[in-house]
Amino acid sequence: MDKITHLIKLSVGTESVEGLQAWQDMRRKELPEGLPRHVTRMWPRRESEILAGGSIYWVIKGVIQCRQRIRRLDEVIGEDGIKRCAIILDPDIIRTANAQRRPFQGWRYLSPADAPPDLSGSAKQEDTLPPALAGALAEIGVI
Repeated sequence: MDKITHLIKLSVGTESVEGLQAWQDMRRKELPEGLPRHVTRMWPRRESEILAGGSIYWVIKGVIQCRQRIRRLDEVIGEDGIKRCAIILDPDIIRTANAQRRPFQGWRYLSPADAPPDLSGSAKQEDTLPPALAGALAEIGVI
C-alpha cells in the first residue's frame, strides 16, 4: 500500500469554513458531476501518495480549519490551451483542529504527522472562534 500524503492550500478570499462551503455549493451546478475542484498549474509528482487517501487541508485566514478528501486528479485544458491539474474533491468538508500557517504560494505537501486532527462530533457543534482569535491561540499552542 502506498504511503499517504496530503496537500495544503490557502483558501484566498475565504472568511470562514461556511464561506468555503457556500462558494463550492454555488459552483456545483456548473461543474462536471457537481464535485468541487481546485485547478492548479502544477501536477503533483506524488500523485499515488495523494490518491492513497490524501486530503486537501484548507488554510483560512492564516489557520488550517478544515479538509476535504481528494477523489482524483483530472487533466483539464484552460482557455489559454495550457494543461492544468483539477484536484477533484469530496463535497464533504471536515473540520479540523486549528493550526496556524504562514502565507505561501500555490499548494504544498503535508505529511499525515503534521496534519491537524479532525474535530470530534461534539467539537463540531461548538461555536467556532473568530479566525484572528483562533490563529492567535493556535500560534501559542493553546488550541
